[in-house]
Amino acid sequence: MIKIAWHPLYAHPLPEGHRFPMLKYELIPEQLLHEGTITPQNLFSPEPVSEDIILLTHEKTYWEQLRDLTLPAKEQRRIGFPLNAQLVERELRITQGTIDAAHFAIAHGIAFNVAGGTHHAGSNWGEGFCLLNDQAITANYLLNKNLSDSILIIDLDVHQGNGTAEIFQHETGVFTFSMHGDKNFPFKKEVSSLDVPLNDGIQDDEYLSALNVNLKKAFESARPDFVFYLSGVDVLSTDKLGKLALSKAACKERDRMVLQACKDKNLPLQVSMGGGYSIDIRDIVDAHCNTYRLAFDLFA
Repeated sequence: MIKIAWHPLYAHPLPEGHRFPMLKYELIPEQLLHEGTITPQNLFSPEPVSEDIILLTHEKTYWEQLRDLTLPAKEQRRIGFPLNAQLVERELRITQGTIDAAHFAIAHGIAFNVAGGTHHAGSNWGEGFCLLNDQAITANYLLNKNLSDSILIIDLDVHQGNGTAEIFQHETGVFTFSMHGDKNFPFKKEVSSLDVPLNDGIQDDEYLSALNVNLKKAFESARPDFVFYLSGVDVLSTDKLGKLALSKAACKERDRMVLQACKDKNLPLQVSMGGGYSIDIRDIVDAHCNTYRLAFDLFA
């Protein structure tokens, strides 16, 4: 059975007018249930992750400032969310959701987290709506527990996975592949194992061609036994922050290429949803739901 991490705290209340579309975390599972793609049995609610697991990836001082709500105001502004205890609990549950999903992926081939993909969080900083790096923490957890020897992180969010790149810059067991807008946030890029910067306005055929070439390169270089996929839908032409020009069909084909490659290679795959900032939230939700629809077609 394909398992999906979700918790009511994922839809965290934000100040009115905030640009982050928290509502999508309610609407994605609602839509998938409504259309019959999933049943309630596919969903599970994660507990908060433990501190010792966080400290495999994030520096102690940074984590304690988050935990104790003492992060300096400048660092809070860098994250972009008002810091409070519920927000931190949300992040802890998201992270444990990705860990649990990794276990389910090992057992069943693929598993999801409705939230996550918090790839801007580095070892000692939060940024861009990311407090803790769920997939990086889980990758280190898998290595630490000897559940994996070689991990590939495929990050196709429109923004570079700078935090992920920084965390694993000296870790030979993790190969980081980020295909992102060259002139988009973050404006100070880190160095991934494989970076593919894209020009503004890139369209379907050029994007998919670049992905085809570099996805093969990433698999050949990493030779992974476990794969993480960050499937942000901020690559859409409708996205307010993305600057690319992909259709929803091309976004779905992008997902198919990643999922099919992992299935063909019999590699366990954990998927976190990442960003999406289209003006009409229905575009965000539908594009995210396409990832699940494909997974259930391929793996269920």
